[in-house]
Amino acid sequence: MTDWIRDHAWAAWLGLAVVLAVVEMLSLDLVLLMFAVGAIAAGAAAGLGAPVWITVPIFAIVSLLLLFLVRPSVVAKLHAGPTLQTGHANLVGTTAVVVEPVDARQGRVQLRGELWSARTELDTVLDTGAEVLVVRIDGATAVVTSATASPLSKES
Repeated sequence: MTDWIRDHAWAAWLGLAVVLAVVEMLSLDLVLLMFAVGAIAAGAAAGLGAPVWITVPIFAIVSLLLLFLVRPSVVAKLHAGPTLQTGHANLVGTTAVVVEPVDARQGRVQLRGELWSARTELDTVLDTGAEVLVVRIDGATAVVTSATASPLSKES
């Protein structure tokens, strides 16, 4: 068995790489994947005729470099999460229609088919039927401004 491994070192490294990659699929931690790539590098060196005393350090060096230099940025990118805004944050920037006059203290708007309490940031009064832009959501109140004041509104 050891004679076969010595004569076919490239196949042994490739087999190790496959085993590491399969086990990585079960753990999903990206550690064993870095070792699998190191085994592929060692297998490539063995395939080019490098002796075992050279392929083992190639495996170790490539694996450790990938583990400490590449893996952290890949993991950070995978765990960064979605950039999609959800919940009330998704309402900011949308347009609404004033149902009851809105001033700095009270009012109501229809926002995406629902009635919301609303107020303005400034001491302005927005009349019934006016199209307004949601600036932010403060609790259960939409803080709005005139839609004509900002050209960056999204459709409701």
